Amino acid sequence: MTAPLKEPGLRLRCFLGIFGSLAVMITGCGRQSSTSVDAPARREWLVIFSQCNNAEPYRAAQNRRMEELFTKVPGVKLAIYDGQADAAKQISQIENAIRQKPDLLIVAPLQRDSLTKVMGEAMAAQIPTLCLERDIVEPNYTSWIRCDNFKIGQMAGQWIVDHLKAKYGEPRGNLIEIRGMQGVEGAIHRHGGAHSVLTNYPKIKVVHDATANWFQPQAMDRMTEALNANPSGVDVVYAHNDPMAYGAYLAAKEKGREKEMVFVGVDGLPHEGAKYVEQGVLGVTFEYPLCVDKAVEIGTRLLQEPGFKPEKTYLMESRIIARAGTAAK
Repeated sequence: MTAPLKEPGLRLRCFLGIFGSLAVMITGCGRQSSTSVDAPARREWLVIFSQCNNAEPYRAAQNRRMEELFTKVPGVKLAIYDGQADAAKQISQIENAIRQKPDLLIVAPLQRDSLTKVMGEAMAAQIPTLCLERDIVEPNYTSWIRCDNFKIGQMAGQWIVDHLKAKYGEPRGNLIEIRGMQGVEGAIHRHGGAHSVLTNYPKIKVVHDATANWFQPQAMDRMTEALNANPSGVDVVYAHNDPMAYGAYLAAKEKGREKEMVFVGVDGLPHEGAKYVEQGVLGVTFEYPLCVDKAVEIGTRLLQEPGFKPEKTYLMESRIIARAGTAAK
């Protein structure tokens, strides 16, 4: 039988010892509980990509590359909207995206002016917004990832000059130009850049100028009209993208005139423009990078690094794609 504690001091020391042990146990339990409750759950992010037109091969390649890269980023859910070459539809889709409050919005604008306001609304909603290759009227974006279309146009113009000089001993000849969609930055600057060079050579004549809105079938129709109006003497066809250059080639081939002229394109996708060059269908094309790798890199940092402040503009480099064994002028 345990003897009773007769000394008050001894009883107090025993009480304090027991109380202290309980406090340590409670504190330890509390820490363990806090750890289990406060452990951060795996973060998930919604990324919405507003694509202007999935039907264009360049745009389809962008989509595939973005899906491929974002699948490697844990926690990202990617949704791609197809504007179907309709500015009103793309605006409506972006408005819907804003209501979903995504963690990141990426936009490949169809047109400069019409997309400006709605992208401003995304910025006002504090949604990080990346503008992909085409620009808008006002800088309503976190970052713009682009290539220099004016420089590409200059490269194309100089190649045309060099080709005609090699053909005739001087820069002279007849040119057909097939443009992209009116009012779009790519069409404006691919035209402007080329003509900043060509205007220095008055013997190079533009005998037909048409718009095919980036589409191969429309380019075939416009090229057929151009060939009917110019029954002979066409030296160069400069198209603002490879699908239109290929459409022009098919129209010329139907008339048995494809060997009369050389075809110049822009984009340089491996399975499209670059392949056409190797096949001898195009004389040359100029790469316009997809810009997707940089968009995913910057977008991922915006998601994962709260203090990250990207540059306003990222400029990607182009390159000439000529047939193997030929000089890249």
